Amino acid sequence: MFWKKLLGIFGEDIASDFLKKQGFKILKRNYRCKFGEIDIIAKEKDVISFVEVKTVATNKTETPFDTIDLRKRKHIQQTASFYLNKEKKQNLTCRFDVISIRYKEDKEPEIELIRDAF
Repeated sequence: MFWKKLLGIFGEDIASDFLKKQGFKILKRNYRCKFGEIDIIAKEKDVISFVEVKTVATNKTETPFDTIDLRKRKHIQQTASFYLNKEKKQNLTCRFDVISIRYKEDKEPEIELIRDAF
C-alpha cells in the first residue's frame, strides 16, 4: 500500500509539471468534496480541465486508462460539478482529461495526455 501511495504522489507531481510545460495553469491539486476527489484541476486557455492521473509500473499488463471505470468517471463528474458550483464557474467550458504515466525504474517516465477522455 505504501508503494502504491508513493507512486501516485510521484505521478501527480510529474503530471503537474507536464501540464505546466504544456501551458496549463494549475488551479487545485487533490481537490476533495463529499462526492470524491479530482487529482488536478487546471486551466488551459479558457477551458477548465479536470485531470485524472493514473500511474503504473511497467510490469503491469493493464494500461492506466483501463483503471478508470464508469463508477470512477461518475464520481469525478459529480466532484467537478460541485467544484464549478462552489467556485461560481458554471458558465465556463470544461472537460475531463486523463494523464497516463508509466513509470520505469531508472528511466524517464512515459507520459500521455488524453484531452476530453470522457
